[in-house]
Amino acid sequence: MPINIDRNLAESLGNLEWMAKQAVEGFITGLHKSPFHGFSVEFAEHRLYNQGDSLRHLDWKLMARTDKMFLKRYEEETNLRCQLIIDASASMRFPIDQFKANGKHNKLSFSIYSAAILMELFKRQRDAVGLTMFQDQIVFNAKPATSNTHLQRLYNQLEQWLDQDWKAHEQWKTDIVQTLHQLAEESSRRSLTVIFSDLLDSASKLEDLFAALQHLRYNKHEVVIFHVVDEDKESMLNFDSRLHTFIDPETGETIKLNPNLLQSEYQEKWQKWKSEIALKCNQFSIDFVEVDVSKGFHEVMTAYLIKRQKILVR
Repeated sequence: MPINIDRNLAESLGNLEWMAKQAVEGFITGLHKSPFHGFSVEFAEHRLYNQGDSLRHLDWKLMARTDKMFLKRYEEETNLRCQLIIDASASMRFPIDQFKANGKHNKLSFSIYSAAILMELFKRQRDAVGLTMFQDQIVFNAKPATSNTHLQRLYNQLEQWLDQDWKAHEQWKTDIVQTLHQLAEESSRRSLTVIFSDLLDSASKLEDLFAALQHLRYNKHEVVIFHVVDEDKESMLNFDSRLHTFIDPETGETIKLNPNLLQSEYQEKWQKWKSEIALKCNQFSIDFVEVDVSKGFHEVMTAYLIKRQKILVR
């Protein structure tokens, strides 16, 4: 039976909005600050009058006080452009087949539903949204737009991935670094980039990931990373105290061991790895959001939006 995503997911967010932290470039009047100056909405600054300028925006009161001619400049508000990026590699299937078997989310299904709720939120705000799905290369890419036809196309893509027969596809590897560099090069307008990934890329070092994230920030994109993991199994390594066979879903490599014998060392290395990423993200002014798939995506998104609004209204 085909899986359909509820188009009213954003209703659970109430009146919460996603406000841009920095100037964005868009094409309609909306909620967010634009880097371009016009003559509408909110005063920005004065500039000296140049011969030939229209007198329409002359500040007569300031001229009376200073005997100099100044024009008022205003800051426009514009809509946001958001690119949702979802890691669709084999490691994102963990826990394997959990979503289709019992309705509980694995990392990929959690990411897909989280992206869908943001799509509805941006639609409500009249913001443009695009979608990228990647593995070791980009497998789907749609640039931000606002039309209903465009949004339906994105929904169709997300639903196709939810409905995949996972057992028929093995060893989908990850190359998040190449994907981020490619998207940074292709996107000429500053925008919001929201990434859903476990960041498990065995082919790349952390330095490569940081360079790719810096590339996005250098091109003036705001970046938010939802680090999607199964906290119990992946972070804590909580398994029964017996011999288990662990399989790398992206390489097929197997190893047999009792995880309880290595649990403390594993947790220490996992925490060090995650802390290093979080530290770099903080240095690059990137939001790093830790996500446990055992929690509901409504809960995660609501908590993040509330925290974001509190920071922006200070």
